[in-house]
Amino acid sequence: MKWLLLAFKNVGRNRRRALITIVITAVGTAAILIGGGFALYTYQSLRESAARDTGHLVLAHKDYFDREEDTPMALGLPDYQALKKELERDERVRVALPRLQFSGLISNGDKSSVFIGTGVDARGEFQVKGPFLKILDGQVLVPPEGPGAPLEVMLGAQLAKQLNATPGTVLTLLSTTTQGSLNALDVTVRGIFSLGVPEIDKRAVYVTIETAQKLLLTDRASELAIYLDGTESTDPVRDEILAKHPDRAVRTWEDQAYYYVAVRALYNRIFGLLGAIMVVIVLFAVSNTMAMAVVERTREIGTLRALGTLPAQITRVFAMEGWVIGSAGALLGVLVAVGVAGLSLVAGFEMPPPPGRSVGYPLNINIDGSLYTVAVVTVVIASTIAAWLMSRQAVRKSIVEALTHV
Repeated sequence: MKWLLLAFKNVGRNRRRALITIVITAVGTAAILIGGGFALYTYQSLRESAARDTGHLVLAHKDYFDREEDTPMALGLPDYQALKKELERDERVRVALPRLQFSGLISNGDKSSVFIGTGVDARGEFQVKGPFLKILDGQVLVPPEGPGAPLEVMLGAQLAKQLNATPGTVLTLLSTTTQGSLNALDVTVRGIFSLGVPEIDKRAVYVTIETAQKLLLTDRASELAIYLDGTESTDPVRDEILAKHPDRAVRTWEDQAYYYVAVRALYNRIFGLLGAIMVVIVLFAVSNTMAMAVVERTREIGTLRALGTLPAQITRVFAMEGWVIGSAGALLGVLVAVGVAGLSLVAGFEMPPPPGRSVGYPLNINIDGSLYTVAVVTVVIASTIAAWLMSRQAVRKSIVEALTHV
């Protein structure tokens, strides 16, 4: 304890220099925490978006993900309803939603456009998608009330603009059936939505799975999207499903979240480099401060050596001084980072739309315990090592040389 008290007193001998070093250390720590917190928030948002879009797991025919279908629904699931009931008996499964993927032409009578359609279970599809599907006009699809109920459709914003369509507009869907022939259905626009990606909004169409099956003349579904109680259940549930159904294929949300994987790889490099640069800046700042302290106290070090103080004890004091400066700077940096994170949450700052998207997203910064621990420990260790290295130069001098230092 006496050595630590001595280190505190030595740091206070030149308050201005110590304060400047602490501020530099705090800025470096805060930069690491703010940048890392933003990256973690981005990862969390993209994970949630990917899981809501595809489901935590996607169950399909064993060749569905690796082969192209020769005819529509050739690799579909004929028993999807029984599979849905079986899966939903698991307490970890919130819901299993069938989807039917298809494509074709959509026309308003004067103009036609290619579309990529998804037949969905209207009872649960739009509840699980949450804020990642924005309704711009009209309403979401509802389950058909009976055999004579009108066939309805939801259009992506750009596709609706191309077709001059609004809620209530009657359009025609044209697609290839499972027998290879063409089939057409008249549908009424119920709603217009945006997924935030213009290229998808140009082609996206949602219909109820019953409408899609009627258009393709099938009773199959392309896949089952499985939504779990939490992302941590993804791997265990996948392994259990594959054990029970080895003739099926199961993909996780991450297997299909190409955008998330690409962004994570990019951000890891960017913010990893930023963190390394900040640590180097802290290292140089503390090294400079301690080098000046060593030069100023060389005669003092010689006196201590002459009185019998061991070199290891002298380097210990300097290392503790570096620890004090690093700890004070890291603590101040943590307070700054927490303040900035709180401000971003309250102020509601928005980031501009990323490449390929049409809407921005909130600028939030996560406060993650493991990130803060690693950053603080790294900064403190770097400061301590820098001070220890500088002090070694002084204790290597002979006692006479140190006493006569000017």
